[in-house]
Amino acid sequence: MSQSRAIILLSGGLDSATVLAMAKARGLDCHTVGFDYGQKHRSELKAARRIADALSDHPHKVIRIDLGSIGGSALTSDDIDVPITGVADDGIPVTYVPARNTVFLSIALGYGEVIGARHLFIGANAVDYSGYPDCRPAFIEQFESLANVATAAVDGGERWVIEAPLMTMSKSDIVTTGNALGVDYSMTVSCYQADEEGAACGACDACRLRRKGFLDAGLYDPTKYRRGISPKI
Repeated sequence: MSQSRAIILLSGGLDSATVLAMAKARGLDCHTVGFDYGQKHRSELKAARRIADALSDHPHKVIRIDLGSIGGSALTSDDIDVPITGVADDGIPVTYVPARNTVFLSIALGYGEVIGARHLFIGANAVDYSGYPDCRPAFIEQFESLANVATAAVDGGERWVIEAPLMTMSKSDIVTTGNALGVDYSMTVSCYQADEEGAACGACDACRLRRKGFLDAGLYDPTKYRRGISPKI
């Protein structure tokens, strides 16, 4: 019996690397997809290729789109700074990229139809950081419903399953799980403003949550930080 095929959204960060390892542990035939979407730094794209080379069953696919042309996010617009003063308790942060996950999942869905996949994985999480509206359970549930009326599944084909296995996990739970599955987190880049070598700033929201995750889990933090900075939580 052939393996079930799965599409894994792979950004190059800690979360998506863990999701890929979890999907592989289930015996799925994993195809990874990343997006060159107009983000300010390129090191996450390099990290995604490293992770895919180590863990994926197939060559990593990178799809180019231009979300930078609409702006509206600190991750794509030079007019908005990445915040470094600490993780906000509420509200939608300026690092939210409008419609990003909707666009990513939609394109990955199309790719999945082409290759015969019916599992689509995303590293969305609503515990440590629920400020992004497209990283919440309601979004995943609604997108799965959409997938099953917008594709060949509507005419009796195999139904889509949109999976967000990290949704209710803390960052410490995530790194503990990945560590048990053998994920080499030194390959990953989470920082919102990493330099060309992938060195992290240690102060943005992504850096703070990542750092705290390793500390809470009692695990060694292999993150590469910029020279002379002290990472914050």
